[in-house]
Amino acid sequence: MTLLSVLDQSPVIAGHTAADALAATVELAQLADDLGYTRYWCAEHHGLLGVSNPCPEVMLARIGSVTKRIRIGSGGVMLPYYSPFKVAEQFLMLEALFPNRVDLGVGRAPGGDMRTAQAVAGGAYNRGDLFAQQVTELVALMDGTLPADHLAHGVVLQPQIDTRPQLWVLGSSDFGGMLAAQLGIRFSFAHFINAHFGHLVADAYRQRFVVGHEPKPYLAAAVFVICADTEAQAADLEKAVDLRRLQMAYGLNAPIPSIEQGLAQEYGPREQLVIDREKPRSIVGTPETVTERLRALEERFRADELIVLTVAGSYAARRRSYELLAEAFGLSSQR
Repeated sequence: MTLLSVLDQSPVIAGHTAADALAATVELAQLADDLGYTRYWCAEHHGLLGVSNPCPEVMLARIGSVTKRIRIGSGGVMLPYYSPFKVAEQFLMLEALFPNRVDLGVGRAPGGDMRTAQAVAGGAYNRGDLFAQQVTELVALMDGTLPADHLAHGVVLQPQIDTRPQLWVLGSSDFGGMLAAQLGIRFSFAHFINAHFGHLVADAYRQRFVVGHEPKPYLAAAVFVICADTEAQAADLEKAVDLRRLQMAYGLNAPIPSIEQGLAQEYGPREQLVIDREKPRSIVGTPETVTERLRALEERFRADELIVLTVAGSYAARRRSYELLAEAFGLSSQR
């Protein structure tokens, strides 16, 4: 049986506020819990008008309090900004509040432009140069295996609890896959960022996996999906996605286009080339077409799990997409 999970960027759709977007995240998490999704991840971004969550650890506390079964986690914390010790404390706190339900996924991307990154890090953003070292330290903190000469060796890591969050490395290149393999932890490949050779990264991750924090490899593929009741509805929703992709390609900092904005937009040959180039990063269609493509991707990656990111031109369309997927894949609804 295919395991399906949710990745949420808390999108701010044109005509709505950031408060609307955050409320929609809470509502979607409750829906995903009811529908039988495996986990609900929140992404970290900074300085972007189209997404509204700069601190997933705060949102996860809210989501955990209004859900019952679903795992909650970061997809991910951008570790180059932070002290691994502090991140470990934050997620141990979440694990203490919601035992055996918390995932700590980490990435090295800035989640925004470089000027914003330096502002977030107080001028000390390391651009991911120390990421491997930071992840290694994070694993050692969770496992209690810090070397004797480490700054934090012997320091009490709070809260003192018996369980631990699941650790994940997130990535869109072979770097993250190799790091996860070397440390023996779970890996999620961002197909929605890089749609062209993720299966090769997945194969290399499994082949080079060293038993470490986890006893065996575990791989998820994170995929951009919009599922609609009809092909006509799917085509309308895809037009807003096309406009968003174009905005991103041109470096425009703007809210997520609404369905109406997508339908009203016209493109010249140059813009259409950009849109066509970005098409492989998305799977859009009816339950039948989406399910077929997702199962093919699952097989190509030999994925243990699919993590679905849906950014649509309306919050209602996003909710409906997850409902249709849950039904198509036969998830165990708690409704």
